[in-house]
Amino acid sequence: MTATVLDTDQALPAEWRDLLALTKPRVMTLVVFTGLCGLLVAPVHIHPILGFTAILCIALGAGAAAALNMWYEADLDALMKRTASRPLPAGRMDRQSALHFGVGLSFFSVILMGFATNWLAAAVLAVSILFYVLVYTVWLKRRTPQNIVIGGAAGAFPPVIGWAAVTGDITLLPILLFTLIFLWTPPHFWALSLFVRSDYAAAGVPMLPVVSGPKVTRQQIALYTLPMAAAAVAPWPLGLSGAIYGIAASLLSVAFFVLALRVLFNQATDPAGMKPEKQLFAYSVLYLFAIFGALVLDRWILA
Repeated sequence: MTATVLDTDQALPAEWRDLLALTKPRVMTLVVFTGLCGLLVAPVHIHPILGFTAILCIALGAGAAAALNMWYEADLDALMKRTASRPLPAGRMDRQSALHFGVGLSFFSVILMGFATNWLAAAVLAVSILFYVLVYTVWLKRRTPQNIVIGGAAGAFPPVIGWAAVTGDITLLPILLFTLIFLWTPPHFWALSLFVRSDYAAAGVPMLPVVSGPKVTRQQIALYTLPMAAAAVAPWPLGLSGAIYGIAASLLSVAFFVLALRVLFNQATDPAGMKPEKQLFAYSVLYLFAIFGALVLDRWILA
């Protein structure tokens, strides 16, 4: 399968579906939603057209980072079953096209954000793209099992960008939202990596389950859940949100911790026996959607 990647210089011109696939649209959904929530909970309002443009820029920036990630990791993707059908390893696109698409989209999203809203939001968007591509993809992913821990910061920027696009500043609430996503990322991805461990091992990616084994990974998932829950609830006692958000965040976090405990006490090493891990992974996505949705609901009701 590696040969497929090496031969992509002779690949046919990419279709729009392949370009869309490069942006990881399913992953982008959560990125766009958290960015939108950051924009909606800001203490001032933005013109709807400018607000739409800001969210569009967040989506384009996330898509650009994903495209550059796929460009750089085409060799790894060819070795893993769940990624082998992506445009580059499948030979439906040449790597140069993917690189040009990712770089062009990056510049366009940042420049448009700067002119449409403000240059602080544009700068944070640029940092998020560079962090994901250079720090996570190029530097950390192939070198350390802490790749997800540090690299998780890349996916934590959208609510900060959304907030900054409206206000032109960064205050405590967007920092807490950043912290929540940052601490959420390791248990979310480690739950996934437990039941696709063989894929990462085949590609030589030093994910925690590959390097330290399932037991340590399960322990780390449970440990990270505690500060994540604290960050989720923190806006309530700090007076940055109301009881609607505080109660919702508390209940959602308790459910997350219960699922994390089920993972902790599971001893299965075969993916077939990893139902708790699969449940936690699925719930973790719902958790973040629900947390941010509750914050918007709380803010709008109080307003």
